[in-house]
Amino acid sequence: MNSPFSKFIDHTLLKATASKEDITVLCEEAKTYDFFSVCVNSGYVALAKEQLKGSPVKVCSVIGFPLGAMSTIAKVAEAENAIKDGADEIDMVLNIGLLKSKDFDGVWKDIEAVKKTMPNHILKVILETCYLEDIEIIKASELAIQSGADFIKTSTGFGSRGASIHDIKLMKSVCKGCVKIKASGGIRDEKTALEFINLGVNRLGTSSGVAIVTDKKSNTKY
Repeated sequence: MNSPFSKFIDHTLLKATASKEDITVLCEEAKTYDFFSVCVNSGYVALAKEQLKGSPVKVCSVIGFPLGAMSTIAKVAEAENAIKDGADEIDMVLNIGLLKSKDFDGVWKDIEAVKKTMPNHILKVILETCYLEDIEIIKASELAIQSGADFIKTSTGFGSRGASIHDIKLMKSVCKGCVKIKASGGIRDEKTALEFINLGVNRLGTSSGVAIVTDKKSNTKY
């Protein structure tokens, strides 16, 4: 079963209370609705990979999630382990504190170090736009692109808000088609999904994927 939205969706479950059974259900839903991927915390990558064996659904792992404030060494180690466990894509959180400190070298070196450990895999860099001024969104986008990101992504879904149309327009002004954009956070229905897709977004991060493709309402946050 699929819809025009299916292949845009990274079917997401990142809450602290997610159980093994929850991840199994997530994977079954992803197969049923032909989503692009499931997005899980790195500790569940191996389980998701096993559940999705023989299907086209990919496994995406978050790294440095949700704060982005851990050391570069820790992020690299987490990324390496996630890839070893079968992750096809990595969504890492940019070091927001370094960006706010205008330590731009620190920001891009952090991203570049992760990308170097996974040159043949997709890297999405989460900017967490809810905490950034417009000029910081632009700068963060530039740094992520400079550091080898394949996607720039709006949000973790754990911040004060998720993606906005304004955020996407700012990010698009920087990337100019050289990298892709993922919108995440607060995308819970077909109407919102379509608005972002019509803006040129290439991927949607949401825990409401089933509601979106079946045109139902969802009460989830991410």
